[in-house]
Amino acid sequence: MAKSIVVIPTYNEIENIESIVRAVFHLPENFDVLVVDDNSPDGTARKVVALQTEFNQQLFLQVREKKAGLGTAYVHGFKWALENQYDYIFEMDADFSHNPNDLPRLLHACVNGADMAVGSRYSTGVNVVNWPLSRVLLSYFASIYVRVITGMKVHDATAGFVCYKKSALEKINLNKVKFVGYAFQIEMKYRIFAKKLKIVEIPIIFTDRTKGKSKMSSSIIKEAVFGVVLLRVKKIFNTL
Repeated sequence: MAKSIVVIPTYNEIENIESIVRAVFHLPENFDVLVVDDNSPDGTARKVVALQTEFNQQLFLQVREKKAGLGTAYVHGFKWALENQYDYIFEMDADFSHNPNDLPRLLHACVNGADMAVGSRYSTGVNVVNWPLSRVLLSYFASIYVRVITGMKVHDATAGFVCYKKSALEKINLNKVKFVGYAFQIEMKYRIFAKKLKIVEIPIIFTDRTKGKSKMSSSIIKEAVFGVVLLRVKKIFNTL
């Protein structure tokens, strides 16, 4: 039987982690969960360890020494999932901005031919709840910018709610993935696109977090702006 795992990176998500884990395990489909925690000072990892007594065959934990960026956390999780022979590997935030109830829809897309299924905020308009207008505009026009520069036909290039088929991740050299914020999400989609693999967008409603703090910063935005150009140049010179 095919195995699916949801990789959830955390840093100070003590207010959300138990609820999100339970929500995933409450689904009728079978999903395992891997939490990649960057040594959160609020005790997020300890909460996961406590939950493992209840979900010892489904819930896994990797604790890194320090906060090292979203992208490196996901790459760490992807490598762990590949080593443990998972067929479908998901990325999802811990804060309920991504609805766990949409996981089966992303899985269905990959089971039925997609190499990457993207939970898209913009494929059918703008489906974002509780974001200030400035944040919506930044995200929306960032995706337009990415499409213009890269040629990808993806409406939500910075989306962080994704299902990967195992074979798709195996075709990417994860050791070459360098970006950590918005640019990481763009880079992963661009690497899939560059391999001529199939990307499908599944419309979702994105709801901003109500607990905990956002990790967005100006350095993450800057990385995305210049990172897109760098990715395109690398592909032109066949060094991606």
